[in-house]
Amino acid sequence: MQDDTRDACLKRLNRIEGQVRGIARMVEDKRYCIDIVTQVAAVRAALKKVEEEVLRDHVAHCVEHAIASGDADEQRRKVSELMTVLGKLNA
Repeated sequence: MQDDTRDACLKRLNRIEGQVRGIARMVEDKRYCIDIVTQVAAVRAALKKVEEEVLRDHVAHCVEHAIASGDADEQRRKVSELMTVLGKLNA
C-alpha cells in the first residue's frame, strides 16, 4: 500500500473507531433505536470508503505492477484475487 493511501486509511479508521465507541455509548445510554441505526449506517459508509481506497490502491499499484512485469501467471493471480474479493463484496 502506498504511504498516502495508508495515511488516509488510518486517519479514516481512527475516526471510525471513535464513531463505534460513540455507538456503544448510545446503546449503554439506551438512546433511541433509530438514532443508533443511523450511526451504524454512517460507520458502514465510512468503512466502505476505506475499502474503496484500499482496492483503488491495489489496482493502481499491485495489479499495475503485475501487468507491467509481463509475467502472465502473476497477472492471472492478481486478476483472480481481485475478482474473488469483488465477488465477496457483492455477496
